[in-house]
Amino acid sequence: MIKTAMTAVMASVITGLMIPPVQAADLSTREASRVQEAATVLKEIHGVPDKSIPQDLWDRAACVLVVPGLKKAALVVGGEYGKGLMSCRHEGNWTAPIFMRIEKGSWGLQIGAQSIDLVLLVMNSTGMEKMLRNKVSLGAEASIAAGPVGRDARAATDAQMKAEILSYSRTQGLFAGINLSGGVVRADADDNADLYGKNIVPKDVVMNGTVAAPAGTEAFMSALKQ
Repeated sequence: MIKTAMTAVMASVITGLMIPPVQAADLSTREASRVQEAATVLKEIHGVPDKSIPQDLWDRAACVLVVPGLKKAALVVGGEYGKGLMSCRHEGNWTAPIFMRIEKGSWGLQIGAQSIDLVLLVMNSTGMEKMLRNKVSLGAEASIAAGPVGRDARAATDAQMKAEILSYSRTQGLFAGINLSGGVVRADADDNADLYGKNIVPKDVVMNGTVAAPAGTEAFMSALKQ
Protein backbone atom coordinates (compact mmCIF):
# COMPACT_ATOMS: atom_id res chain seq x y z
CA MET A 1 0.00 0.00 0.00
CA ILE A 2 2.74 2.44 1.01
CA LYS A 3 4.77 1.55 -2.08
CA THR A 4 1.72 2.04 -4.29
CA ALA A 5 0.98 5.42 -2.71
CA MET A 6 4.58 6.57 -3.15
CA THR A 7 4.53 5.47 -6.79
CA ALA A 8 1.35 7.49 -7.38
CA VAL A 9 2.87 10.57 -5.75
CA MET A 10 6.04 10.30 -7.83
CA ALA A 11 4.00 9.89 -11.02
CA SER A 12 2.01 12.99 -10.12
CA VAL A 13 5.19 15.02 -9.50
CA ILE A 14 6.75 13.91 -12.80
CA THR A 15 3.55 14.72 -14.68
CA GLY A 16 3.47 18.15 -13.11
CA LEU A 17 7.05 18.84 -14.17
CA MET A 18 6.19 17.94 -17.76
CA ILE A 19 3.35 20.44 -17.99
CA PRO A 20 4.60 23.63 -19.67
CA PRO A 21 4.16 26.86 -17.72
CA VAL A 22 0.87 28.59 -18.32
CA GLN A 23 1.29 31.75 -20.34
CA ALA A 24 0.07 34.94 -18.74
CA ALA A 25 -2.47 36.90 -20.73
CA ASP A 26 -3.73 39.34 -18.14
CA LEU A 27 -3.80 42.32 -20.47
CA SER A 28 -5.04 45.65 -19.27
CA THR A 29 -7.72 47.43 -21.28
CA ARG A 30 -5.05 49.78 -22.61
CA GLU A 31 -2.79 46.90 -23.71
CA ALA A 32 -5.68 45.08 -25.36
CA SER A 33 -6.62 48.27 -27.20
CA ARG A 34 -3.05 48.67 -28.40
CA VAL A 35 -3.11 45.17 -29.89
CA GLN A 36 -6.32 45.93 -31.74
CA GLU A 37 -5.12 49.35 -32.93
CA ALA A 38 -1.86 47.88 -34.25
CA ALA A 39 -3.86 45.25 -36.13
CA THR A 40 -6.09 47.94 -37.62
CA VAL A 41 -3.06 49.94 -38.80
CA LEU A 42 -1.69 46.88 -40.61
CA LYS A 43 -5.03 46.06 -42.23
CA GLU A 44 -5.57 49.60 -43.46
CA ILE A 45 -2.04 49.87 -44.83
CA HIS A 46 -2.40 46.59 -46.72
CA GLY A 47 -5.65 47.92 -48.14
CA VAL A 48 -3.94 50.63 -50.22
CA PRO A 49 -0.96 48.90 -51.92
CA ASP A 50 -0.28 51.77 -54.32
CA LYS A 51 0.39 54.12 -51.40
CA SER A 52 1.87 51.65 -48.97
CA ILE A 53 5.06 49.69 -48.24
CA PRO A 54 6.33 47.81 -51.32
CA GLN A 55 5.40 44.13 -51.14
CA ASP A 56 8.93 42.92 -51.75
CA LEU A 57 10.09 44.82 -48.66
CA TRP A 58 7.33 43.21 -46.59
CA ASP A 59 8.46 39.84 -47.88
CA ARG A 60 12.10 40.48 -47.00
CA ALA A 61 11.56 42.03 -43.57
CA ALA A 62 12.93 40.10 -40.59
CA CYS A 63 10.61 41.92 -38.15
CA VAL A 64 7.72 44.37 -38.19
CA LEU A 65 7.09 46.88 -35.40
CA VAL A 66 3.78 48.76 -35.39
CA VAL A 67 3.28 51.73 -33.06
CA PRO A 68 -0.29 53.03 -33.30
CA GLY A 69 -0.98 56.60 -32.22
CA LEU A 70 2.48 57.80 -31.22
CA LYS A 71 1.79 61.07 -29.43
CA LYS A 72 3.53 64.19 -28.30
CA ALA A 73 4.72 63.53 -24.76
CA ALA A 74 3.08 66.01 -22.42
CA LEU A 75 5.88 65.75 -19.85
CA VAL A 76 8.75 66.23 -22.31
CA VAL A 77 9.01 69.49 -24.22
CA GLY A 78 8.86 68.66 -27.91
CA GLY A 79 9.01 64.96 -27.16
CA GLU A 80 7.10 62.06 -28.68
CA TYR A 81 6.39 58.68 -27.16
CA GLY A 82 4.54 55.54 -28.14
CA LYS A 83 4.08 51.82 -27.58
CA GLY A 84 3.46 49.06 -30.06
CA LEU A 85 3.97 45.43 -31.02
CA MET A 86 6.78 43.67 -32.84
CA SER A 87 6.83 40.24 -34.45
CA CYS A 88 9.73 38.58 -36.30
CA ARG A 89 10.02 35.79 -38.82
CA HIS A 90 11.24 32.41 -37.62
CA GLU A 91 11.58 29.64 -40.20
CA GLY A 92 9.19 31.48 -42.50
CA ASN A 93 6.44 32.14 -39.95
CA TRP A 94 5.63 35.17 -37.84
CA THR A 95 6.43 34.71 -34.17
CA ALA A 96 4.27 35.69 -31.23
CA PRO A 97 4.53 39.47 -30.70
CA ILE A 98 6.21 41.45 -27.95
CA PHE A 99 5.38 44.91 -26.69
CA MET A 100 7.91 47.62 -27.59
CA ARG A 101 8.22 51.31 -26.73
CA ILE A 102 9.79 54.16 -28.69
CA GLU A 103 10.69 57.68 -27.61
CA LYS A 104 12.58 60.65 -28.96
CA GLY A 105 13.27 64.34 -28.44
CA SER A 106 11.19 65.40 -31.44
CA TRP A 107 10.42 64.21 -34.96
CA GLY A 108 8.40 67.30 -35.73
CA LEU A 109 4.89 65.97 -36.16
CA GLN A 110 3.14 67.57 -39.08
CA ILE A 111 1.31 70.82 -38.42
CA GLY A 112 -2.04 70.15 -36.77
CA ALA A 113 -1.29 66.49 -36.09
CA GLN A 114 -1.47 65.25 -32.51
CA SER A 115 -0.40 61.67 -33.22
CA ILE A 116 0.98 59.43 -35.93
CA ASP A 117 1.04 55.70 -36.62
CA LEU A 118 4.51 54.24 -37.10
CA VAL A 119 5.58 51.09 -38.94
CA LEU A 120 9.19 49.93 -38.76
CA LEU A 121 10.55 47.14 -40.95
CA VAL A 122 13.65 45.48 -39.54
CA MET A 123 15.39 44.22 -42.66
CA ASN A 124 17.95 41.71 -41.35
CA SER A 125 18.99 39.57 -38.38
CA THR A 126 21.56 42.12 -37.24
CA GLY A 127 18.87 44.76 -36.97
CA MET A 128 16.67 42.27 -35.11
CA GLU A 129 19.36 41.57 -32.53
CA LYS A 130 19.93 45.30 -31.98
CA MET A 131 16.20 45.91 -31.45
CA LEU A 132 16.23 43.31 -28.68
CA ARG A 133 18.98 44.96 -26.65
CA ASN A 134 18.11 46.75 -23.42
CA LYS A 135 17.65 49.79 -25.67
CA VAL A 136 18.89 50.85 -29.08
CA SER A 137 19.44 54.32 -30.47
CA LEU A 138 18.12 54.59 -34.00
CA GLY A 139 20.60 56.03 -36.44
CA ALA A 140 23.53 55.73 -34.02
CA GLU A 141 23.47 52.04 -33.06
CA ALA A 142 21.12 50.78 -35.76
CA SER A 143 21.03 52.27 -39.26
CA ILE A 144 17.60 53.60 -40.21
CA ALA A 145 16.10 55.35 -43.23
CA ALA A 146 12.71 56.63 -44.35
CA GLY A 147 11.22 53.79 -46.38
CA PRO A 148 10.05 54.01 -50.00
CA VAL A 149 6.32 53.95 -50.74
CA GLY A 150 4.48 52.24 -53.60
CA ARG A 151 4.14 48.83 -55.17
CA ASP A 152 7.76 48.59 -56.29
CA ALA A 153 10.89 49.03 -54.15
CA ARG A 154 13.20 49.44 -57.15
CA ALA A 155 12.97 53.22 -56.82
CA ALA A 156 14.54 53.03 -53.35
CA THR A 157 17.85 54.81 -52.85
CA ASP A 158 21.06 53.01 -51.98
CA ALA A 159 20.82 54.28 -48.40
CA GLN A 160 17.32 52.84 -48.04
CA MET A 161 18.33 49.44 -49.39
CA LYS A 162 21.33 49.22 -47.03
CA ALA A 163 19.51 50.37 -43.88
CA GLU A 164 18.88 47.86 -41.10
CA ILE A 165 15.51 49.50 -40.40
CA LEU A 166 13.03 51.25 -42.71
CA SER A 167 10.52 53.57 -41.07
CA TYR A 168 7.11 54.81 -42.13
CA SER A 169 4.46 57.12 -40.69
CA ARG A 170 0.77 57.62 -41.29
CA THR A 171 -0.75 60.97 -40.42
CA GLN A 172 -4.31 62.04 -41.17
CA GLY A 173 -4.62 59.34 -43.81
CA LEU A 174 -1.30 60.11 -45.53
CA PHE A 175 1.37 57.36 -45.54
CA ALA A 176 5.04 58.19 -46.08
CA GLY A 177 8.58 57.36 -45.06
CA ILE A 178 9.86 59.19 -41.97
CA ASN A 179 13.33 59.73 -40.54
CA LEU A 180 13.37 58.45 -36.96
CA SER A 181 17.09 58.98 -36.35
CA GLY A 182 17.70 59.79 -32.69
CA GLY A 183 14.80 57.71 -31.44
CA VAL A 184 15.29 55.11 -28.72
CA VAL A 185 13.55 51.72 -28.91
CA ARG A 186 13.33 49.05 -26.22
CA ALA A 187 11.17 46.11 -25.20
CA ASP A 188 8.43 47.08 -22.74
CA ALA A 189 9.22 44.88 -19.74
CA ASP A 190 6.03 45.55 -17.78
CA ASP A 191 3.63 44.96 -20.68
CA ASN A 192 5.49 41.83 -21.76
CA ALA A 193 5.30 40.49 -18.21
CA ASP A 194 1.52 40.97 -18.37
CA LEU A 195 1.40 39.09 -21.65
CA TYR A 196 3.81 36.21 -21.01
CA GLY A 197 4.78 36.24 -17.34
CA LYS A 198 8.05 37.41 -15.82
CA ASN A 199 10.07 34.33 -16.79
CA ILE A 200 9.78 34.79 -20.57
CA VAL A 201 12.29 37.14 -22.20
CA PRO A 202 11.67 38.90 -25.55
CA LYS A 203 14.42 36.94 -27.34
CA ASP A 204 12.68 33.67 -26.48
CA VAL A 205 9.52 34.95 -28.13
CA VAL A 206 10.72 36.53 -31.38
CA MET A 207 14.08 34.87 -32.06
CA ASN A 208 13.58 31.28 -30.93
CA GLY A 209 9.96 30.97 -32.01
CA THR A 210 9.22 28.63 -29.10
CA VAL A 211 6.46 30.69 -27.47
CA ALA A 212 2.90 30.47 -28.76
CA ALA A 213 0.99 33.68 -29.44
CA PRO A 214 -1.49 34.34 -26.61
CA ALA A 215 -5.18 34.50 -27.49
CA GLY A 216 -5.20 38.24 -26.78
CA THR A 217 -2.93 38.89 -29.78
CA GLU A 218 -5.02 37.08 -32.40
CA ALA A 219 -6.07 40.25 -34.22
CA PHE A 220 -2.47 41.38 -34.69
CA MET A 221 -1.27 37.96 -35.80
CA SER A 222 -4.12 37.71 -38.32
CA ALA A 223 -3.29 41.15 -39.75
CA LEU A 224 0.38 40.19 -40.15
CA LYS A 225 -0.54 37.21 -42.31
CA GLN A 226 -2.61 39.19 -44.80
